[in-house]
Amino acid sequence: MKKILAVAALAISTLTAGSVPTKTYEITLSTASKAGSVELKPGRYKLKIEGSNAIFIDSKSKSVSTPVKIQDGDKKFDDTRVHTLTEGKIESIKEIDLGGSKTSLGF
Repeated sequence: MKKILAVAALAISTLTAGSVPTKTYEITLSTASKAGSVELKPGRYKLKIEGSNAIFIDSKSKSVSTPVKIQDGDKKFDDTRVHTLTEGKIESIKEIDLGGSKTSLGF
């Protein structure tokens, strides 16, 4: 059963050491979820993309990284959305649409 979890749609601009603008997205997971090979507890996360990896940073500044497939669509997403699939008792994140961009992340 495919679900879309409620997420915060705030995108915050940050700068890297090379002065290349990058975005940080905030998401909220209502249930424990698996993203690629990592398990995430319910709660708020900052999401950053570095190369072909998604980095999830929790409220205690602990981070985990997992590979993602970055895809560009035809139109911008209005808000950030997390698409999940329930597999047994585990929610698996299949895709995250990044609000304010045409980019989606596949897991």
